[in-house]
Amino acid sequence: MPPSSIRIHFSRSVFLLGVLPAWCLALFVVRTLRAGIPGYHYVVWNLVLAVVPAAAALLLVRAERQRATLPEMAGWFALWLLFLPNAPYLLTDLVHLSSRPPVPLWFDVAMLLSFACTGLLLGFGSTADVHAVIARRFGAAAGWSVALGSMLLSGLGIYMGRFLRLNSWDAVAHPHRLLGQVAGAVAEPASNLPGLRVTLVYGIGLALGYAAIHLILPRDMPRPPGTREVD
Repeated sequence: MPPSSIRIHFSRSVFLLGVLPAWCLALFVVRTLRAGIPGYHYVVWNLVLAVVPAAAALLLVRAERQRATLPEMAGWFALWLLFLPNAPYLLTDLVHLSSRPPVPLWFDVAMLLSFACTGLLLGFGSTADVHAVIARRFGAAAGWSVALGSMLLSGLGIYMGRFLRLNSWDAVAHPHRLLGQVAGAVAEPASNLPGLRVTLVYGIGLALGYAAIHLILPRDMPRPPGTREVD
């Protein structure tokens, strides 16, 4: 990666991992001071979880740059993929939006949208990093397959988190619970049609959104690292 690309990558990382989360937390603090209680407190934890895949993707990029071993890179990739659904999951926190005086509704809309959009950008940004690493090592087709496939898996992760109340930690702390849910869905697919619908709607929507970012970026403009000329 050329020095100029490294500087751009660093600036983007600071913005995604520093500026945007700081803005979200500032809105949360202002709201808490106004209301006297920490309403919507769960969005803060969800934002922390959304930062994990972005950090893992950055470490994957760094590992590639330092010519790390394949097992080490595979480890960062697995961590990224495991926690990736937590980033777009913030979109679903909008279901909790309601009028909660004395905080104006318009403020809560702005705060929850800030958290949701930050999560979405963290997800897309980390996917772009992984996309580029895979494309450089295994080809453009592999890069796109991983990127779009991860969006579909994120749709599944959103369903498991919102409706089954599972999260990424369960894969480590309670793997039997996670495997039990998956086994039940496979054994009785007809009873899990709602899960399939949620997975497809969110998964396809995220895949289209990710692809749209690549399409709307003009070819003659500097492209963020991770999105450069990946056909």
